[in-house]
Amino acid sequence: MKNYFLFILLNLLFSCNKETSNIQNDDIAISYYKKAKSLSGDSAYYYYNLAKNAYLDIKDSSGVGRSLVNMAIIQQENGDYYGSIETSLEGNRYLKNVNDTIVRATLGSSYNNMGISSSYLYDFDNAIKFYTEALKYAKTPADVTLYHNNLGDALVSLNEYKAAEHNFIIALKTTDKLSYARALNNLARARFTDNSQYNPLPELYKALQIREENKDLPGQNSSYATLSNYFLDKDKEKALEYAKKMLAVATQSQSEEDQLQALQKIINLDSKNYLKYFKQFQILNDSLQISKTKSKNQFAIVRYEVKQQNDRYQKLVEDNRFDRIKRNFAISILIIILIVGIFWYRKRKIRLQQEKELEIKNTQLKLSKKVHDVVANGIYQVMTKIENQEHFDKVKALDELEFVYEKSRDISYEKSDDSTEDKNFSEKISELIGSFKNESVNTYIAGNEKSLWENISKNTEGEVYQIIRELLVNMRKHSGASIVSFRFEKKEDVISISYSDNGIGISGDVLYKNGLSSTVSRIESIHGAIIFDTKTEKGLKINISFPVS
Repeated sequence: MKNYFLFILLNLLFSCNKETSNIQNDDIAISYYKKAKSLSGDSAYYYYNLAKNAYLDIKDSSGVGRSLVNMAIIQQENGDYYGSIETSLEGNRYLKNVNDTIVRATLGSSYNNMGISSSYLYDFDNAIKFYTEALKYAKTPADVTLYHNNLGDALVSLNEYKAAEHNFIIALKTTDKLSYARALNNLARARFTDNSQYNPLPELYKALQIREENKDLPGQNSSYATLSNYFLDKDKEKALEYAKKMLAVATQSQSEEDQLQALQKIINLDSKNYLKYFKQFQILNDSLQISKTKSKNQFAIVRYEVKQQNDRYQKLVEDNRFDRIKRNFAISILIIILIVGIFWYRKRKIRLQQEKELEIKNTQLKLSKKVHDVVANGIYQVMTKIENQEHFDKVKALDELEFVYEKSRDISYEKSDDSTEDKNFSEKISELIGSFKNESVNTYIAGNEKSLWENISKNTEGEVYQIIRELLVNMRKHSGASIVSFRFEKKEDVISISYSDNGIGISGDVLYKNGLSSTVSRIESIHGAIIFDTKTEKGLKINISFPVS
């Protein structure tokens, strides 16, 4: 817990001013973005660009992407189609979290914008690709309708009428009246273009009626253009009538693009007033081209000016950051030293605690082994002697039990359990093995000479004694053997003990539980090895070997 608070303190020292700056930049970015949304044209573009740079400062990729896409849409609306596609592509690179609802909606708008720009550039193949991509991110019914309508328009331009009809039919499912009118008008136009015998007028008039009732001026322009085109080869007076209506509405809505389209139609249809409309067309077209060029240049200027401002701001930030680093350097070094010291202290404390716990466990294991070897096996040995004797010697049995008692009391006082008897180790082994002999069990010993045990340490003697006694106790408890034999042999400072009995043996793999586990542990403690021969038809064979020193 102490380390946790120290890390917080260190983080605060390094990033306090930075966090304050980030919070301020976050507020600034949001403020710029909201300001841009309330404006239009060049002014909106300017503030979106400021918002983009502010979002870059706080590493808000979503904010950067949204700002760029809005800038791209403004460029498209002002005729900068190539620049619009470039800006949209740049914005898409920042819109990485496609699982975010806002990011997905923005990506849909971006691809739709690139589709519109490509259509204006007569690059309908790419327009179709962009509209198709936009549909992948469409979530709202309005987006679905819009993107299908735009995709249908591009398909009509490539004479892919059936595919276009399919998209317009999907778009007709909308509940929005103006979107429905647009889809209906486009569907009728596609069907008539595909089949000159088809009568589109009911749908075209219905779409126009909806648009007039809802005062949708851009929609009315679309209907008038479609009707003028339809009557172009059938009734030139009606075609001219709808072209003039289109010009009037386009002038009212100040749509220069629609005015140019209407004038083109009128010039071809009204030969009497050709010169009048041509001059009007020429003036308007020149004005529009100048306006588009001016917008393109203005967008470049805005980006340059904002970049210059941002560079100056970044320089000021870097200067302040350097001052903060110098001021906090000494304090941070002291805190790092303190943290390292605490880590070292805690690591040392944990290590000492682990060593203490290990020592306790080893002591418990040692005491457990002593109780098992001295008390349990000792008592079992006395019981075996009593069982095997025809004439029970009460005094001798009591003496042996008293010996076991003394040993158990020595364990409680952590005294050494080394035998104080004056017998040599060879005699102890012989006596131990012989004590398990009775009417039903015969024991045999070979090679247990006094010289065999020369140079054997007391610790090794104690372990070997307990190993042999453990084998005999397990034999007595579990094997049902009637013949037990031990053969002792010494070769090149390695003593081998071969044990065999004719009991039930061990079936399958050896399971090192209880006594066997203790036996294996003892053999390992004297650097020995044990091999169980479980493949014999009957009985058990065990080979034990260990070094003399």
